[in-house]
Amino acid sequence: MDAGEHTLRGSAVSEYLLEVENLSVRRGDRWVVEGVSFTLLPRMNMAVIGPNGAGKSSLIQAILGIIPYQRGRVTLLGHGMAYRRPLPYVRQQVAYLPQNFQCDPRIPITVAEFVGLGWGKPTGQWPWQYRKQRDRAIFESLQRLHLEHLAAQPMSSLSGGEIKRALLAYCLVRPRRLLILDEAPAGLDLHSEQQFYDLLENLKASEGWAVLQISHHLERVRATCDQVLYLNRSVQGLGTPERVLQQFAA
Repeated sequence: MDAGEHTLRGSAVSEYLLEVENLSVRRGDRWVVEGVSFTLLPRMNMAVIGPNGAGKSSLIQAILGIIPYQRGRVTLLGHGMAYRRPLPYVRQQVAYLPQNFQCDPRIPITVAEFVGLGWGKPTGQWPWQYRKQRDRAIFESLQRLHLEHLAAQPMSSLSGGEIKRALLAYCLVRPRRLLILDEAPAGLDLHSEQQFYDLLENLKASEGWAVLQISHHLERVRATCDQVLYLNRSVQGLGTPERVLQQFAA
């Protein structure tokens, strides 16, 4: 990738938020990700595209430390991995929205309680200070996602679109620097999907999030993303949407 592609549409940034170097992941007896390298800048929106079974979810999960990787290196927010997992301080600044998220109705967690899980554990605060700050952050996050009227409702009672908004509220409840999505709007109808992406774009702009997302919606990728990584076990294309999607379409 040439030097010009390290510039985020008009603003040059020198610090990498995420560096992936020669990453390889093995599952069972085969390599599902092999020799993948790329970098992500602050405030950048990068899409990972490719056919089914190309290793996209495995790549994301290895970066997050959900599954192990066998080769390579991941540097997240300037920090390497500890035992191939992000450091707790680093992990708090990264939010992950999985493809499928289901709430067990046997677990009576409310929307407010779920969003509060994103606040994390107290660190050197008096309990009353922690609760006050946490409760205020939960309310503000729910209010911004227009979910305050559902605060006391069980998560299991929400519609698909409401669950996606609750997940974004979970991400918003504390400052984040990176949002990682694995086909997060999966299962939504077209109207709800559009609402989800509109919310995401607004929050990205207001919060300064960088976004790394797996997507099959190529027109949306073309319209909203700064960089595209085309993966089919290894990197087949990396660059601007215009360049990579033209190669992908060919």
